[in-house]
Amino acid sequence: MIRNQAIAVRQLTSADRDGLLRLFHTSEYIYHRFALEELGKLLARAPGVAAFSGTQVRGFLLSHAVVPPCAWIAGFGVTWSEGHRYHQYLDLLLPVLCQELHLAGVERLYYSGSDLEFDWLKDALLARHFHMITTLRSYDKTDFSIPTNGNQQVIVRPFRSSDLDAVLEVEAACFEPHWRYDAAGFLEIQATYPYFVVATDGERVIGYQFNTVEQGIGYLVRIAVHPDYHSRGIGARLMAEAVRFFASHNVWKIVLNTEEQNYHAHRLYEWFGFYLVHPRGFVLERAI
Repeated sequence: MIRNQAIAVRQLTSADRDGLLRLFHTSEYIYHRFALEELGKLLARAPGVAAFSGTQVRGFLLSHAVVPPCAWIAGFGVTWSEGHRYHQYLDLLLPVLCQELHLAGVERLYYSGSDLEFDWLKDALLARHFHMITTLRSYDKTDFSIPTNGNQQVIVRPFRSSDLDAVLEVEAACFEPHWRYDAAGFLEIQATYPYFVVATDGERVIGYQFNTVEQGIGYLVRIAVHPDYHSRGIGARLMAEAVRFFASHNVWKIVLNTEEQNYHAHRLYEWFGFYLVHPRGFVLERAI
């Protein structure tokens, strides 16, 4: 147990940003699934808790993508000096975060790791009522070849706020609850991502896609086509448009992740010259 009686656990606020950043920059015992420049915004909108010794953060646990009934672990870490006791900080912070998330309507908490074999938190989380629900494939593409332009009858145009309900309908039809964005998430993507388009048949939004670029790498974040319109070349059309976008930004590679069981998507990516890379990622789930 953590015996220091001066340790206090409380919710994090935006005012804790600088203290957390110091820990990020000085400790090796850190996990995070967000860019550090996003930390202030994350603290303002999602539950997070930390263990303090006076004003110093000794350990923290953050959530993000809180879309009831699901939420994800955004980050966890302890100071370098407490690294040998990170299990104890998990035991201290995880119940408090789960309580806060439960009050927000969350029933299941998820964790995504990028290396199935060597993830430093996986075994600790499995020992704390998490279980594995899926593994992930990672794909890279290092050229701008386009084997097909896909369905030219559909219209591909920038997302508009008036498309929100239709995009949410596509989202619900395509993805399990833990993968879904809500309305606020899509509006934030519209405001912050350089590429967010929808595919329409002239009347109805039948698919969408959004991408971003960071440090010369193109991230194909999400591509979705309503199941009613599968096998009509719409995914290929969206992929072709994505490759053109990345080519216009002169990225040196395009990367994406997808579930191991999503064989339909695998065929599309491999047709477009994406190749499988390692390590394999994974997702854990815990009921709260």
